[in-house]
Amino acid sequence: MDVDRIRNDFPCLQQSINGRVPIYFDSACTTLRPVQVIDAMNEYYTKYPSCGGRSVHKFGTEVTIRCDDSRDKIQKLLNAEMPEEIVFVKNTTEGINLVANSLGFEKGDVVLGGDKEHNSNLVPWQVLSDRIGSKYDMIESDEDGSFSMENMKEKMSDKVKMVSIAQVSNLDGSTVPAKDLIEESHDHGSLVLFDSAQAVPHMKIDVQDLDIDFLCFSLHKMCGPSGMGVLYGKYDLLDKLDTFLVGGSSVADTTYEDYKILKPPQKFEAGLQNFSGIIGSGAAVDYLMDIGMEEVHEHEKKMNTIATKELSSIPGVRILGPEPEKRGGILAFLVDGMEPHDVAMILDEVANIMIRSGMHCNNSWFNAHGINGSSRASFYIYNTEEEVHIFKEELEKIVGEFR
Repeated sequence: MDVDRIRNDFPCLQQSINGRVPIYFDSACTTLRPVQVIDAMNEYYTKYPSCGGRSVHKFGTEVTIRCDDSRDKIQKLLNAEMPEEIVFVKNTTEGINLVANSLGFEKGDVVLGGDKEHNSNLVPWQVLSDRIGSKYDMIESDEDGSFSMENMKEKMSDKVKMVSIAQVSNLDGSTVPAKDLIEESHDHGSLVLFDSAQAVPHMKIDVQDLDIDFLCFSLHKMCGPSGMGVLYGKYDLLDKLDTFLVGGSSVADTTYEDYKILKPPQKFEAGLQNFSGIIGSGAAVDYLMDIGMEEVHEHEKKMNTIATKELSSIPGVRILGPEPEKRGGILAFLVDGMEPHDVAMILDEVANIMIRSGMHCNNSWFNAHGINGSSRASFYIYNTEEEVHIFKEELEKIVGEFR
């Protein structure tokens, strides 16, 4: 991977802040955007700023073509069977909520999740339990933080209607054994939904090979625009789902007494869509596909392996989760005697190194372990070994001075 060439595509990495180029290690939250994505979105606003799927004039037709093209690109990225299995939503959160509120859960149904779920893949199921009397249950991780198939098998029964789990944890990067998990779930008649917000941007995903039922991800975590996400679902399942949001563009016809809902994906895409975001999403997919998702994954693992070795040599620093090969591009850590927010703010102030701090929307895990959050570095295609070495040196200084 030619990281130097890639870095030239990101305008914010060409600036100097207080005499230093920023080091951005917060891509698990939001990635930076390349000029190719920015240009694609600007082109919408400057050349054909109209509505897709409605107006038949030249501007409207161009938007429709571009949006259909983006859907086709995402289908190819995931190797979905057909473009109609790709539903545009605002983000991963909306995709999960759509399934939770549309699948027709009943009292007594069980939904299984992991013990490190993002609030977006925890709270919708908890609210559903409060509303209809379903049950949410949790699969505990192994001692090293990795996913436990043994613990999952103990939880499985014919009452489990859905296993909804983070494919890659945004807390520590731990990754589930996807095919084994899906096979075990299907053997018990359960559907599977992957929160793939930290997976699709970082590795090759083949939904047909996995035989996954539903999968959600956000484009802002893969060089794309904010406010854009995708729900993938097997077409027959999407077709059976109840409607969630309804209105313009989701109906084929109405009378004063009745209505006719369109087929997927339009049945879930009510109202005026984020056309610039959809077009920018296609540009983001093009950008990553040109690099190659296998290359993206290998680069992240390399960065994380180096960073893990470097930080492990600093007294008082403890890394969360399993070994780096199972953590992708995420490195969460604790510093004895220091608050996570203090570590992040000092790194930002003295060295322009931007990391995340806090509970990372995984409040349940941190509360259960009595930990007040962590610091988290996350790597992507534009990060370099040199940046990792600088990170280690600056963190070592801070630990030595403030701990």
